[in-house]
Amino acid sequence: MAFPLHYGSCPVVKNILLLDSEGKRVAVKYYCDDWPTHSAKLAFEKSIFTKTQKTNARTEAEIAMFDNNIVVYKFVQDLHFFVTGGDDENELILATVLQGFYDAVTLLLRSNVEQREALENLDLILLCLDEIVDGGMILETDGSVIAGKVASHNMDDGSPISEQTISQALATAREHLTRSLLR
Repeated sequence: MAFPLHYGSCPVVKNILLLDSEGKRVAVKYYCDDWPTHSAKLAFEKSIFTKTQKTNARTEAEIAMFDNNIVVYKFVQDLHFFVTGGDDENELILATVLQGFYDAVTLLLRSNVEQREALENLDLILLCLDEIVDGGMILETDGSVIAGKVASHNMDDGSPISEQTISQALATAREHLTRSLLR
């Protein structure tokens, strides 16, 4: 009997999407090859937005099955948060990832969770995504921890990540891995 690759192991996130009130990208990150082309990703985003926009996911996160995927989503102001996992993933874990992403964004945007503010702080939101999931594996779901790591990136690095040397980047990655293992 063949089992899925991650049977009995860590849950896997396929993507995290932050879309605006028209279903257009604000920040997206894909962690698998289910959508191999840019147009396939855009088509997925458009169809998931269309399917969910009529729901009232403003107070609680909602869950939907979509193309053999579980999608957990929540809408705040003019932003739509989505986390996608395979149809065999645990909805509660995906909902925890969604809540951690939302909580971190709320903290980083100082509770002003709306599109203009998100676009002005896009670097922070993208760093958030990197702190939450890496290669589909969930690293952190506590919004305050995620926001704290992102905020400390901004202060102590001084230079943008793109200007770090390879050895600095490796040292930073090693430090993050060590921290996450010691938790």
